[in-house]
Amino acid sequence: MPRTDNKSLVLGQTVQLVADPFQSPPEGAILHRQRGGVLLREGIIRQVGEADQLLADNVGIAVTDYGDALILPGFVDCHAHFPQTGIIASWGRRLIDWLHTYTFPEEARFGDPGYAREIAELYLDLCIANGTTTVSAFCTSHPESVDAFFAAAAARNMCVAGGKVLMDRNAPDALLDSPEGGYEQSRALIERWHGNGRLRYAVTPRFALTSSPEQLAAAGTLWREHPDTLLQTHLSEQPEEIRRVRSMFPDSDDYLGIYERHGLVGRGAIMGHAIHLEEREKTSLADTGTGVAHCPTSNTFIGSGLCDVASHVRSGVRVGLGTDVGGGSSFSMLATMRAAYEIGQLRGDVFHPAQLLWLATEGSASVMRLEGRIGRLERGAEGDICVLDPEATPLLAARCSRAESISEILFSLIMLGDDRSVRQVLIMGTKRLCES
Repeated sequence: MPRTDNKSLVLGQTVQLVADPFQSPPEGAILHRQRGGVLLREGIIRQVGEADQLLADNVGIAVTDYGDALILPGFVDCHAHFPQTGIIASWGRRLIDWLHTYTFPEEARFGDPGYAREIAELYLDLCIANGTTTVSAFCTSHPESVDAFFAAAAARNMCVAGGKVLMDRNAPDALLDSPEGGYEQSRALIERWHGNGRLRYAVTPRFALTSSPEQLAAAGTLWREHPDTLLQTHLSEQPEEIRRVRSMFPDSDDYLGIYERHGLVGRGAIMGHAIHLEEREKTSLADTGTGVAHCPTSNTFIGSGLCDVASHVRSGVRVGLGTDVGGGSSFSMLATMRAAYEIGQLRGDVFHPAQLLWLATEGSASVMRLEGRIGRLERGAEGDICVLDPEATPLLAARCSRAESISEILFSLIMLGDDRSVRQVLIMGTKRLCES
């Protein structure tokens, strides 16, 4: 495991969310220090405060001063498919056609450990380049893909979740497993990787369309036997999908009811998309603590619909933000926040920049059952940090020079920023990007 700095101080404009901006006035949820700093020791945040005081109290330690750059928590992507890295931006298909035309042929390549390792390395490097320090990723049905993903994450000391995709029907034979085989392979992977450093396993039935009732039951048993793992799947992404699933499970009143019947809801379960929900499903998600991963760039790119995030939040549902690479069209959480804002506008909901930042950090951390550990700048949290440059491009510099508040600077970065805006990324206090 890479060594972390013993003790160091990072200076810049610190931006902390000190309250949930969906539950309190958004402006008041931001604590901004124009000249602030973060003190780290052994990769853990020990203090966040005024720069002058931190410098006076810690004479002689290593200091990195980023001037007017913003120091934020590293972004947390709670729903992605790392094996789809190579097929991002593929043209013109809806969900079911996308899977059969692009996804399944690409995923069939991941039985090759060398190819799986190559894509896992590329995927995580792209995440870091975009300021993302934690992901929850679907692998493929091949154990080799899970090994490659976790090995690459461990080499970077990243806090990630991932799991072998379980599917035993409605996919090419080369990708199918069985309820018994999928259970045994997943259990072996849990024993190998879960709790190894910062790695967490996620039991991963792809979705009801590709899993028999027997396999969903086996996934529920696996999660019940390993309750500190996560559970990730998909829910109500497109109307055609919902109709097909309902026809395959006629005894269930709704889509979520299928997962409920098999023990696949609860705290630590992450439902990707959840766009077209019945009111009963929203109530159940809230009551059980089940999380939703909102994936706005994917929802528009594949034409799935406009997720009613505001309604989810009002119903008490935990919501995080996901890129859904490669159905999603960007590795950037800035672009994902931007798309979330635009979808909100189309639904008549205007999200404040503090709310968008919350979804991309603490919201996603909560969905992954990691709140307090990642996604925050606070004492005791792990030192995963993203440093954003408000002058990274001429347009950003011009726009931010007119900003009258930190909220306006944040919003400008969300709307105009990209990987060029990411000046540095720290993972457990260790710098991960080369500095010129």
